[in-house]
Amino acid sequence: MRRIAAEQIILQLPGCDVNMTRAFPRVVDAQLVADCTAVGFAMDDLEVPIRFNGAQRDRAVIVIGSSGAAYNTIEEVQRQIASVVFRPEVRDRGWPATSSSFKIFETSPSALHRLRKVVGDVLAAASEPISAAEVPLKAAAMKESLLGAADAAFANVVPARWTQRPNDERQFKLFQDIRALLSDDLSQPIYSEEIARKLGLSVRTMYDVVRRYRGMSLHRYLRLRRLWLVRQRLLAGADSVKAVALAFGFWHLSDFSRGYRDQFGEAPSETLERGRRR
Repeated sequence: MRRIAAEQIILQLPGCDVNMTRAFPRVVDAQLVADCTAVGFAMDDLEVPIRFNGAQRDRAVIVIGSSGAAYNTIEEVQRQIASVVFRPEVRDRGWPATSSSFKIFETSPSALHRLRKVVGDVLAAASEPISAAEVPLKAAAMKESLLGAADAAFANVVPARWTQRPNDERQFKLFQDIRALLSDDLSQPIYSEEIARKLGLSVRTMYDVVRRYRGMSLHRYLRLRRLWLVRQRLLAGADSVKAVALAFGFWHLSDFSRGYRDQFGEAPSETLERGRRR
């Protein structure tokens, strides 16, 4: 997005953090820190669902991850996202177990509505004046309400076959391996056969995994990665646009310039000029 607008509220309570984010269209790759459990869900209902760990559903869904778990999301439109991060890790409430990746579940609409309402009520109440003596009591009660709402959401999980694929950690690991390889310096051209060979995958499997978790073809993903690397180099004050473009595998310079302008809303030369003024 050329223009973005975002808003975030973070409420720190004893033993948990409540996060509310109004985000712009984006791709997110994230991983939890140690000794915590995170529960996440959308606070809005839009026709364009979020793609979470390769799954895209417009139903009442809730996600959960614990210490070190990773996830990927693609949010195509502005969304309002909430998460509650409990510390230490939640172990004894019968919640779904996770390992290296977040899990996604379909819950009942009423349970999701309750969870949303509790989060909204907690954030609203936290902005009201309160005496210092009441803070610990009110904070502890808020945490208990959040735990109770999450208990209900997981107790009302609906068995759904569509959750099997996004909850398959083997598939998610393949994506993580591909992403790690493509996060390296792409200043030298990398071709699909070479990537597949390094990862021990078939080219078809690699294409399918990238499309599922990134929502685009491998070719487009590689091109966007290279465009961002070019932009970083130009902002750092490179010698010339042509030299940087060639270094990152763009041999058709007019096509590169059009693609760059479409992606960033300005010509490469404008980016370079701004980088040199820094």
